[in-house]
Parts: sequence; structure tokens; C-alpha cells
Amino acid sequence: MKIRTVRLADLSPDRRAALLQRSAVPDPAIRQGAAEIVSRVRTGGDEALRDCNRRYGGGLPRDQLLLPPERLTAALAELEPEVERALRHAIGNIEVCHIPQRPVDQPLEVSPGVRVDRRWTPLRRVGVYVPGGRAAYPSSLLMGVVPARVAGVKEIVVVSPADERGDVSPVLMAAAAMLGVTEVYVTGGAQAVAALAYGTETIRRVDKIVGPGNAWVTAGKLAVYGDCAVDLPAGPSEALLLADATAEPRILAADLLCQAEHGPDSPVALVTDAPDLIPRVLAQIERLLPGLEREGILRAALGDHGLLVAADSMDDAIEFANEFASEHVTIHTATPIEHGERLTGAGSVYLGPWAPESAGDYATGANHVLPTGGLARSHGPLAVDDFGSWRQVQHLTREGLASLRETIGTLATTEGLTAHRLAVEIRFEEEG
Repeated sequence: MKIRTVRLADLSPDRRAALLQRSAVPDPAIRQGAAEIVSRVRTGGDEALRDCNRRYGGGLPRDQLLLPPERLTAALAELEPEVERALRHAIGNIEVCHIPQRPVDQPLEVSPGVRVDRRWTPLRRVGVYVPGGRAAYPSSLLMGVVPARVAGVKEIVVVSPADERGDVSPVLMAAAAMLGVTEVYVTGGAQAVAALAYGTETIRRVDKIVGPGNAWVTAGKLAVYGDCAVDLPAGPSEALLLADATAEPRILAADLLCQAEHGPDSPVALVTDAPDLIPRVLAQIERLLPGLEREGILRAALGDHGLLVAADSMDDAIEFANEFASEHVTIHTATPIEHGERLTGAGSVYLGPWAPESAGDYATGANHVLPTGGLARSHGPLAVDDFGSWRQVQHLTREGLASLRETIGTLATTEGLTAHRLAVEIRFEEEG
């Protein structure tokens, strides 16, 4: 297995910058294609949406869009008990993690007679995109719907493409029923994003769209942004492992494979101050690869987007990790908590050998909708406050405005906005 291997000390600034270069934004051709699809659905409604489903995949036979609620409840009734237990366990942990995130109103008296409060309210209607097609992801449905419920969103809409046989995963339908979702539409890609953003005869528009997806979904989000709120562009899923000489090679290999399994375009990196670790990890990858169901995808991801980095010190390794700003960062060092505190660029951090990424993907309760492509430098995981909005509420008494009168007048005059000054002064004039 050939995976790109580099030594940080040997890299020129340009080569180092090239290693870090990733983007959550799809290439121009996909963006243009998605924009055309969005425009068609915006103007053509259901007919255009169904036609796009036929052209690009993801639709049901006979062009059905809405899954009948009774089909969702039937899927839940027929669900295997161990799968139901797993879903309910995951839902419970996601709720535990997200309930403390509920925003609290912030009343503030700036000065006597001057109040500026911050108040938060949930959105009315939210669309949750759940990837589908070649595989079903009920865990992504949980990660979008549960925090929306915790936030108090009244109407939660799910869209997800059908599989290659033109069917929908029974587990996904059961998960929707378990969470009380009654609007599940079978459509995917940019056309699904457009339907949520602008509405069709069947699907009412939403206030915001959240959830992961492929490049076409991301390009669709970028095309509707400005008309409909979106969470953030999401590129291929990615991970970086930070390791020292105490790390176990077979666990590192398993963690790299765990991430590469997401898709052939998933970047995975190992950064270590123990160069002798690298060939041992490679050997373990070769040992573990045969027999894995997605071996072809794994080899493509590791060969095209894998990166093994030797650093001269742990300080250098951490600096590179912060520059890389990966969606997932797993720390395999003797002092993982200490090193975790030094990370400033990461979507979700896993500390120590007992914290695999898959635990966060499914069961810890932490949200797995995360920034990719370097956006972890400035963005965080999907959270409850993503499902609402803040507003400022200002209340002034006569005395409060009087205390600000001179300041307002001076600054308004300085900027040449005399009507701003008048709006204050007129309040202190006696009528007539």
C-alpha cells in the first residue's frame, strides 16, 4: 500500500502549503451544474424535482416524493430489537449532549434606563438532509433531528435519496418515526436542496437546511445561500491522527481505515514525532485491509488522499495539526489531554486509545455534522443554537435616552446624519 510520506523539516513553505490545501467547496463544474439544477427546481416545482430524480438518481418508482407516515410507523414496528435499542441509546446520548446547549436569554441593563437584551427563539421549519444512495445513514438523521427537537423547532423535514434499487432504508424510516418526524421526502442532491429552499407544490420551503452530503449537495447549498440559511459547506469527511512513540500501530491503522471508509475522496493523515512508527502502521494497514467490505474504497482513499507526516517534535506535530484543521483529530500520545488542550483547529477531538472516531459517529452523543476542508479553523459542530436565531431587544426610558442624548447628537453630526440627531431631539421638544 503506497501512502504519501513526508518529513516536515524537508518541506519548503510552498510544499507545506500544498499539503494543507483542501476545500469544502466543490469544483466550478459541479457548482455550475448544481446551480442549473437549483434554478430548474425553483421555477419548475414538483415536475422539475421528479425529472431531476429520474435523471440523476435518488427517486422512488412512480415519482413518489412523500413517504406516507404509516410506512414510517410500520418500519418502526418491524425493526429488529437490537437495532431499535441501538437507535434509542444513541438518541438518548445525543439528547444528553445537546440539552445543555439550549441558549438562555441574556438581559442586560447597560445604564439606568437603558436595556439591551439578547433573546433567542427556535426556527419554525428546518430541513435535514440525510445522505443515501449507495448506503443509508440513520445516524445522520439522528444528528440533525435531535438537536432541532431540543431547540424547539416545530416542523422538521427530512430529505434523503432512495438507494440504487429505488427503495428507502427501513432503519432510516424507523428512526424518523422514533423521533416523530412525519415529513420524509425521497429526493437527493442539489434538487433536494432546491426543493427545501424554495418549496414546490408538495414540499413547503424551510427556514434553514442542515446535514452532510456529497459535492452536489454542498454546491446546492452554496447556490441557495442568501435565499435560505444553510449550516456550512461540507466537503469529504477527513481525519488526522496525532501520535507519539507510545501509540499502538494496529490501533492507528484501524483509525485510519475507519476514516478512509467514508469514501474514495476522504483525506486521512497521521502526524507523529516517532518516524519509526510509520512503517509499522503501514504494515498493519496491509494486514487489516483484506476482507473489509469497502476495500476498494479504502485503497483509493489511502492511495490518493492518505498522508503520513514525520515531525521533529511534538510541538511541530501539533502546529501542523492546527494548520491542517481536520474535521476529526484523534490523539494517541502519552498525555492526550494535555495535547488536546493545545488544539485550536479541529471539529471533533478524540483523546486516547479508547476514543475511536466511530464512537463519536454513532454513540457518544456528540454531533457528527462537522466542518471539513480546513473550515474547523473557524467553525464548530452542528449545535442547538444552529436551529434558532438571536435578536436584540432595546428598551429606553426618558432618563435613559437623556443620558445618551449628547453622545448620539455628536456622533450623528460627525457622520452627517442629522435626521438621526433629530429623532432624538424631537422627543425632548414639547408639542406645539
